[in-house]
Amino acid sequence: MKWSTLQDFEDEARRKLPRAHYDYVAGGAQDEVTLRANRAAFQGIMLRPRVLRGAFQGDLATELLGVTLDMPVLIAPTAFHRLAHPDGECATARAARDAKLLMIISMASTTPVEEITAAAGPEAGRFWFQLYIQPDRGFTADLVRRAEAAGCGGLVVTVDSPVFGRHERDLRNGFLDLPEGLHCAHMRTSETERPRRIEFKPDLDWGDIDWLRSVTRLPLILKGVTHPEDARLAVAHGVRALIVSNHGGRQLDTMAPSLALLPGVARAVKGDVPIILDGGVRRGTDVLKALALGADAVGVGRPVLWGLAAAGQEGVSAVLQLLRAELLEALLLCGCGSLTALDEGFLFPETERSSWCRTC
Repeated sequence: MKWSTLQDFEDEARRKLPRAHYDYVAGGAQDEVTLRANRAAFQGIMLRPRVLRGAFQGDLATELLGVTLDMPVLIAPTAFHRLAHPDGECATARAARDAKLLMIISMASTTPVEEITAAAGPEAGRFWFQLYIQPDRGFTADLVRRAEAAGCGGLVVTVDSPVFGRHERDLRNGFLDLPEGLHCAHMRTSETERPRRIEFKPDLDWGDIDWLRSVTRLPLILKGVTHPEDARLAVAHGVRALIVSNHGGRQLDTMAPSLALLPGVARAVKGDVPIILDGGVRRGTDVLKALALGADAVGVGRPVLWGLAAAGQEGVSAVLQLLRAELLEALLLCGCGSLTALDEGFLFPETERSSWCRTC
């Protein structure tokens, strides 16, 4: 099958997957206002190209915490890849390796971190591990050590989930647990132990971040930072990068779109740490807009799962290749000579964008 857009992969996934599995990936919290707003935010910003500037002079390579990516895109952490395809996270890891990108492995993966990193080969070194700090600090520390031993180069700590968001699609579908044979691979310590459930920590605070820094040599990346003051606090607490994210609209509904919240965070940290934008990226022009508003890279989540459902590793590779081609085309058509040349001048109207962007 020939795929022309990322939407084609979602359409194919919708045809292939059971309704409950498709809805689990596609859905958001409550009325899904934030889910829709993530896309509307990108569509609400127009581009203003330059002309007679020559060809794009740079390449798309981007460095994040010492890892060089082939383009400013990484694979965001998403749960349960084996719901989409039997090869699950291993297929995604191989596609990330081939694309020379970085994959964030979800704590809620259906394949252990050791198998995922091994699937991409011992020299890959292109993985971060996403973590929910558990009430049981001993269990959390053990999980961190597993990620370190498996070759992960960073810990992505999700901080926007003191409780679990209400997913009404899942409730309507009766999708309350994984199918027989699948489980959260990181939530048990032996093959005979019954898997634990991931617990959210209502009292999560900066002391937990300081404790985590004390038990790992890995750089900490906070996912879910959207307020400028929290961004400044993160830098003060030694965090090495930030992911501006509203959890893909899956936690607090009616929260502002990630793209709207990005400029305020970028101004707050003033380049002290890299910023990754997560939520709603579906086009190369979306990547360009995020970079122009202050991101160093973007994370892509649902489209990776759609590609996986459509054609396994080949489908994920096709998603990433298509996004790269669209980004390069957008840069050429905008008359942008390099990634570092991107700024708000390429966006229109520069000083009169809709109120959600002016006020962030």
